[in-house]
Amino acid sequence: MNTNSINQPETPTSPTPLSTFPVEIIVSLATAPLLLGVLCGKASLKFLQALGEASEEVFRGDRLPVLQFPKVESQGD
Repeated sequence: MNTNSINQPETPTSPTPLSTFPVEIIVSLATAPLLLGVLCGKASLKFLQALGEASEEVFRGDRLPVLQFPKVESQGD
């Protein structure tokens, strides 16, 4: 009698599907778009801040020309 095969429990092995990608490949493929999104976000934030500062300058009036009003002579004689 073979006693080795009776005393050892069988371990079920599940077959691994070959069509799924490993996690490392998915993470590496997702890294580049994520970094690109972060860089685009920073660039758009800087652009919007510069646009806001430029609009403040227009409303503050530093760049508006000085208007020369004609002097009105009073007729009080």
